Amino acid sequence: MSEHAVEHHHKAAEHHEHAAKHHREAAKHHESGDHEKAAHHAHSAHGHASHAEEHHAEASRHHAEHHGKH
Repeated sequence: MSEHAVEHHHKAAEHHEHAAKHHREAAKHHESGDHEKAAHHAHSAHGHASHAEEHHAEASRHHAEHHGKH
């Protein structure tokens, strides 16, 4: 696997981890009734999840470029 693909996989994993933290924070704030903070964290989680998907797509593209030529 190319170095670029590995880097994109690591970045995707980091964004998924950040998204999970924001989802946990959103749940905590939702339970306490602070819906504004819950919405903020839910929005942040969505952004991280989107970035993770972008890195996943890039990793897949690099994989296809290097292994799809066989």
